[in-house]
Amino acid sequence: MTILVTTKKVDLVIIGAGPVGLFAAFYARLRELNVVLIESLSIPGGQPQNLYPQKQILDVPGWLGLNGVELTGNLVEQLQQLQPEIYLDTTVIDVKNTDEAVLVETDRAINFEADAILVATGKGAFEPRRLDNELEQDFENHGLYYFVPDLQQFKDKRVTILGGGDSAVDLANQLVTVAKDVQLVHRRNNFRALEHTLLTLEQSNVKKLTPYVVQAINKNSDQTFNLELKATRGEEIEHLTTDAIIVSYGFKSENKIVEGWSIKPAMSRQKIAVDQNMRTSVPRVFAIGDAAEFEHKAELIVTGFGDAPVAINTIIDQYIQNHQGVLHSSSIKIKDGQVQSEK
Repeated sequence: MTILVTTKKVDLVIIGAGPVGLFAAFYARLRELNVVLIESLSIPGGQPQNLYPQKQILDVPGWLGLNGVELTGNLVEQLQQLQPEIYLDTTVIDVKNTDEAVLVETDRAINFEADAILVATGKGAFEPRRLDNELEQDFENHGLYYFVPDLQQFKDKRVTILGGGDSAVDLANQLVTVAKDVQLVHRRNNFRALEHTLLTLEQSNVKKLTPYVVQAINKNSDQTFNLELKATRGEEIEHLTTDAIIVSYGFKSENKIVEGWSIKPAMSRQKIAVDQNMRTSVPRVFAIGDAAEFEHKAELIVTGFGDAPVAINTIIDQYIQNHQGVLHSSSIKIKDGQVQSEK
């Protein structure tokens, strides 16, 4: 059977509907661009929504106690006011550029011809760093977890967190207000997290077990776990019993989808190299957020938010003909938090 593929002409294609891609689409619509937002996952929000939905977001100014789910919800609600065209569960399988346009091919029966594209894929596909098979056994999602969508599932339970990075420390600080007991196991004496987060940890009731690595995990008949911990230096052994184990060793990410495209933008530290205007080495192709790399880049959501207007304004200046000048937020009509159309 022959499948007819439609090619649609648009001003801009944004690839990736994480926080940065969502805001970029909103700003592009404010600039009255005909924009398409493409996301390979079935829901928008990227890593904050899918990997740490309950984690407090500390790098979005002006919001207190904001978590990944709330951030995504706010961004989606903001964007939907301007009626964007969004394609979820859709993968970009190739990107080609010509002198006149960029051609975006998807795994759906629709492709796009755009004046420019904006890559906002973050660090690409992500997978948790897992325990060895002999430790993990068949415990995943049966008392052992790599993702925590709801803190309340650990209410009044004894929880052991394995890890010492920012996510592990932040999770420990949150769970201590819900769980009966929280233990944090790390292979080093020092934790890697923001200073304020570490201060909160020190002032909490979280029990810190360092420097230890997990040597054995056994499940009891009552569904609790016995963990055998070995000191990273020396032969000291520690035993503990817990109701749940959360592995927070971070995530492996890779942007192999970009590697498969016809265009070959210059890369830096496994990300797409850009200049001060978010331009890549390929004409009409821009990158923002964690997908982009430039000198002294800070991998923060707020940094990506700032990248978006720079890229979009440059795209308009270079590739969108007969368009109005740079839009300032003071010129936007807003009533009760809602963007008001001038039409």
